[in-house]
Amino acid sequence: MGSPAPELLAREAALDGVLTAMGSVLVAFSGGVDSSYLALRAHRVLGAGSLAVTADSESLAELQRRTAIEVAGRFGINHRMLRTRELDDPRYARNGSDRCYYCKSELFRHLVPLARAEGYAHVAYGLILDDLADFRPGHRAAAEAGVRSPLSEAGLTKADVRELSRAAGLPTWDMPASPCLSSRVAYGTAITGPLLRQVERAEAAVAALGFRELRVRHLGLSARVEIAPDELPALGADGMKRAVEDAVRAAGYERVLIDPRGYRRGSLNQALAPGDSGV
Repeated sequence: MGSPAPELLAREAALDGVLTAMGSVLVAFSGGVDSSYLALRAHRVLGAGSLAVTADSESLAELQRRTAIEVAGRFGINHRMLRTRELDDPRYARNGSDRCYYCKSELFRHLVPLARAEGYAHVAYGLILDDLADFRPGHRAAAEAGVRSPLSEAGLTKADVRELSRAAGLPTWDMPASPCLSSRVAYGTAITGPLLRQVERAEAAVAALGFRELRVRHLGLSARVEIAPDELPALGADGMKRAVEDAVRAAGYERVLIDPRGYRRGSLNQALAPGDSGV
């Protein structure tokens, strides 16, 4: 693949302009595609004027934790791990449709004072243009806390971020979307640490069978496995479907359904009433 197209480089330059105008920034860095790219650009534009902070909580998968540490180390990004405890908030743990609002509120409750104490003018997170059309309760929490979203401000989409990340050599450029583990739990099911570890074990076991993009949706004693549509044909291999079911049962689920429709982003949101989407 060649260099990014001129119009894409212009959007990256717009991002650099946003960051330059900010002067200094603390970046919420989960180790995912978008926050990794934002952390790298902030580092390259602002140098010591940027700090990437990873919220080390029970809803962060171990794979993302390792990715954040690896990316920061490889590119020399100023990085810090910070313990957050959203599960201590009963409003989060009850897992209503506003769960992400309380998650981001807990995150920014730590990051905003940290930025202020250490002299960073702004806090930023990896919201992209695509996210503005999706159900994002966390965006309200960011707005209330005065947290910026430089990627969306510069007009960058997920496709843009992936291509620019590839050009920059980021290993996250083609990584599947990786929201927090709580996003796998059906609304109304209380979230606990052991439950999240169960989901993580199940997903890791399915990934170990060779599947790359997947979700294990926690439905109490049952689990629904969603595998990317372009990977579904692999289930036709001898014994593979049974292997997936056994792997998820080994994580503690009594019943396992492999969804024939495949992975669908935000599929648990489909159960929300129309009024909930405004949260």
